[in-house]
Amino acid sequence: MEEFHLYSIILKITIFASIALNAANSQELGTPKSGGNNQEASYFFYQRSEYPRDCAEVKAQCSNHNSSGVFVIKPEGFDEPFEVFCDNDIDGGGWTVIQRRVDGSINFDRSWSDYKEGFGFLRSEFWIGNQKLSFLTNQKKYQLRIDFENSVGSSFFATYEAFRISDEFSKFRIVSVGQSTGTVDSFIETCPSNMVFKNCSCQTSCANPDVCEDTCSAGDDESCICPEGFFIKGDTCVHPQACGCYLTGRGVIPDGGSYVNDDCTERCSCESGTLICDSSFRCDANAVCEERNDTFGCHCREGFKGDGKSCTRNEFTDCHDVYTSGLRNNGVYNIKPAGWPGSEFEVYCEMSNGGGWTVFQRRQDGSVDFYRTWDSYKTGFPDTATGELWLGNEKLYYMTNQKSYKMRIDLINRDGVSYNLNYDAFRINNEANNYRLETLGSFTGNTGYDYMAYHRGSDFSTHDDDNDDYDYSSDYYNDNCASYYHGAWWYNNCATANLNGDYSSSSYSGVALFNYDTYTYTYSLRFTEMKIRPV
Repeated sequence: MEEFHLYSIILKITIFASIALNAANSQELGTPKSGGNNQEASYFFYQRSEYPRDCAEVKAQCSNHNSSGVFVIKPEGFDEPFEVFCDNDIDGGGWTVIQRRVDGSINFDRSWSDYKEGFGFLRSEFWIGNQKLSFLTNQKKYQLRIDFENSVGSSFFATYEAFRISDEFSKFRIVSVGQSTGTVDSFIETCPSNMVFKNCSCQTSCANPDVCEDTCSAGDDESCICPEGFFIKGDTCVHPQACGCYLTGRGVIPDGGSYVNDDCTERCSCESGTLICDSSFRCDANAVCEERNDTFGCHCREGFKGDGKSCTRNEFTDCHDVYTSGLRNNGVYNIKPAGWPGSEFEVYCEMSNGGGWTVFQRRQDGSVDFYRTWDSYKTGFPDTATGELWLGNEKLYYMTNQKSYKMRIDLINRDGVSYNLNYDAFRINNEANNYRLETLGSFTGNTGYDYMAYHRGSDFSTHDDDNDDYDYSSDYYNDNCASYYHGAWWYNNCATANLNGDYSSSSYSGVALFNYDTYTYTYSLRFTEMKIRPV
């Protein structure tokens, strides 16, 4: 499609109805009229009490006064009368002017609200307002006329036989315009569809991208030129990306750009219009060849960094490092805390609730036995980190002593109600100190009770390594809290939290919480998850 462009224009849009009336005038759109005599703006008493509905009715009521000017109308259904400019000088008169542009004195780059209510001055530039226009065009059948004038004074117009817009609910949509007539075509200059008509300026070409060349004819103030951001290529305008090297089956490679084939065995680059291909190109062993953003290339696997042709392993000390590297999916990642004497190990990273949480405990279905030995809790279990797990006290010690960490515990009871406990500091000691819960910060959460406070400063205990403060024994009671509660934990004089208890039990030895203030148990939690993140 060809795009047509006018010189600097005066634009006037009018509405015509087959019936007519008359009122008075003012200068600013929406400003109430004042009394007084004025030769330029005459005032009239209407022959009937109701207001005319448009300029056609204004003209019909005051047929002895046919001059153009500002009058008051009130379309059917509109709340209050308002002023409009009536044009009685063109094509029989009675035209209600809805828009005028003549000198650029009014800014038309405005908000929805401004265009709804209207703006400007009725004797210069204005927009009548979409709300008024909607009521106007829905009370009768109207014609639309658009009058133009170019920079050398030539006038032309277009008319449309049926013009109507919808209401605000339908976003003032144009419902109809009808067939057009007029004299527009003979005054319009056309440009190719990929060019615009504007002030002459120098342009950049694909052949010489660093130099802006003058392509305008001598004496021309305006011409058909490429839009901003486009380059000339032959007799057309193209995006800069289209200037480059042509590769059969792939199109143009932009100058300075490159292309990798779909099995990543060849890489071609465009250098100063010359295509250079490297058939020895290969992806790194820790990279994959895949299409991203419509382009094939080598991309390092998760846990590795580089350009795809060379990838090195990321060195993550915790899940927060994983998160800040840009990896944002929940899942299993390899980490190596500072000072850790062994190789990397797997952890489950949770990227919700701010992201970067390293999970060190999870209970969800009872599939894993948590009634285990000291060594088992030291190294962690099971091997996978996707189901029920205890990360391992030795790993947790190195992690919590490399940075300052906070802890979050998420809980779901058997009725499906969710709870959380949050502590702004968390750290455990080493094995020589029985992995003591050395630091437990301030509590926040929605449980209504701080279930971990009772365990602050307590050593870790298992059924085969008793380090708790409980020292009462009898034929019925066992003084090892881990045995008594069928779990492993930082037991004090036993427990207010027993999250590593027997999943199948519905008593204190289950996955349970105890409130010392009310002496009530919450038995058999369905889900628990403990995790840490740097402060």
